[in-house]
Amino acid sequence: MSSPSGVSASLFVTCIVDQLYPEVGVSTVRLLRSLGVDVDFPRGQTCCGQPLFNSGFAGDARKLALRVMDQFADSQYVVVPSGSCAAMLRVFYPDLFDGDPERRRRALELASRVYELSEFVTGVLGLTSVGAAGSGRVTYHPSCHLSRELGAGDAAERLLAGVEGLNVVPLPGSESCCGFGGTFSVKYPHISEGMLEDKIGNIASTAADTLVACDMSCLMHIGGGLSRQGHGVAVKHLAQILDPGAS
Repeated sequence: MSSPSGVSASLFVTCIVDQLYPEVGVSTVRLLRSLGVDVDFPRGQTCCGQPLFNSGFAGDARKLALRVMDQFADSQYVVVPSGSCAAMLRVFYPDLFDGDPERRRRALELASRVYELSEFVTGVLGLTSVGAAGSGRVTYHPSCHLSRELGAGDAAERLLAGVEGLNVVPLPGSESCCGFGGTFSVKYPHISEGMLEDKIGNIASTAADTLVACDMSCLMHIGGGLSRQGHGVAVKHLAQILDPGAS
């Protein structure tokens, strides 16, 4: 059945959402359906392969990339609630198949249909307000891949500005990495901890009740630090803020 908007999208849910934060996937689907998007979920999807790619296992990453390309071959759009995973699909899949013209062509074709959630809502649906309402004081952390690899700009911030009743305050040093970086935080824990400490200090200076981001990996990392230090700042994915069914 076609949606009222005439737009259909397949959800690439990401490993971290699927395994640790399924409520973010639920909010993403609920939001998109409230906007008239016909959403499906290819059940055979797996990891995008980014941890393998970042660790130098390009051959294994290619196997996962081929599976993802097969799973989403017929999707009009692929929506990803993560700048990091969206960047892997859109930016790095074509690089994986340099020297293999046919598979590179398939990777580029998929890349043309991949959007991070905030990009999709603002760029494809053309919306900066989704009719959401909220309360409290929030600040926004733009993840590195979302900003630097995808060039999503202020898409998420425009959507937050459109939430009625929400007080959005700027985050000092927002352009700085939180220190997670997937395997980076495992390989270089002390550097990661130092970067996290700077990020937490900047968040605390805003007196925000809630930190919002578009990547649960960043929020998991920052949220753990905030909790350990007793700051009492909640962390929420953008989809949870925009979700029409959120309490």
